[in-house]
Amino acid sequence: MDTTLPHRFIELSLYSLKHVQNQPFQLNQQSFQQVGTPEMHPQTLQLRTQPILLKPRREESIVAAVDTSTIRIGETSAGMLIAVRGANVWKQNRNYRYMRFGPFIFHLTEENKNDVYAVLQRACFETPRGDSHGSFPNILQMPMRMASLLERWLQAMLSRTISSGEILFDGSLTSGTGDAPTSLIREILANARKRNSVVLAFSKMTNLRVNGQLITDLSFEHKPPYLLEAIGMRPKPPMILLGDVFVAKLTKGSYAFRLDIDREVAVEQKIEAVEKLLGNDLVSQSYPETLRLAHILCTFTANEVIAMQHFVTRRCGLRLVNRPDMHKLLFGPFGRGEYCS
Repeated sequence: MDTTLPHRFIELSLYSLKHVQNQPFQLNQQSFQQVGTPEMHPQTLQLRTQPILLKPRREESIVAAVDTSTIRIGETSAGMLIAVRGANVWKQNRNYRYMRFGPFIFHLTEENKNDVYAVLQRACFETPRGDSHGSFPNILQMPMRMASLLERWLQAMLSRTISSGEILFDGSLTSGTGDAPTSLIREILANARKRNSVVLAFSKMTNLRVNGQLITDLSFEHKPPYLLEAIGMRPKPPMILLGDVFVAKLTKGSYAFRLDIDREVAVEQKIEAVEKLLGNDLVSQSYPETLRLAHILCTFTANEVIAMQHFVTRRCGLRLVNRPDMHKLLFGPFGRGEYCS
């Protein structure tokens, strides 16, 4: 595997921390949640009533997954301290294996954010591939965008190394946004197809609705596992849909997920890939265990956040301060903070 990007993350992490010596440091533990985007014109969306019934295929096949996360661990007078981490998990020969990347700690400021993002883009994509307007993200967008860069790099590594397997992504196969350049997503999918692998993207949340109801909340009287194909969707420019969309109900119960499968793959191969997933991975609550483990392994625990906060205070000589929470000060128990307002 190419290790350029992790090395760049480490170098930029250390470089950014060198410029935050002896500053006041306000503790924070704010998780960043991915904001949904209006992907389709809902009035055009329909679901086929005839389900695609599935039967688990037991022949040996690799199942691999990738996920990343980011968290804000503190603020300084000049900017903020964040951490980014990613994980690859794969199941082969009945054993789960994983590789974690990070945590990478960064001190982001208005002065260094563009340089940091540009260097990581070049390390990840070889050539810069910005958003449709060619602009850099603002400082509040930077944590999610840096996690997305790491996630795309991990996805690219899986697409180049996994043969005849199922590669699981967290999210959809909608491209054309700042953190999902169309050319890069096309390249990842093409590399997977060259190695006879299929990309399956599971979305934990979706905005897609039929007759005002979320597609994953619709009740059908079919016995799982099955897929229901979504038709008639039109992405809003500049977004492009690179996968066919299904509702996947893989186990009994009330859980179902949006599942995007590479559009360039034949229908028979799409169905076969989901059946191989059912036959080679544990599936609980309609969600594959490999992807669940990838999420768990990249998520930060409270103990890890405390350890990172102590690391930066010792390494950089930061002075801890306890600024008042103005929302709680002004509104008491009704002050939930800026990210919940």
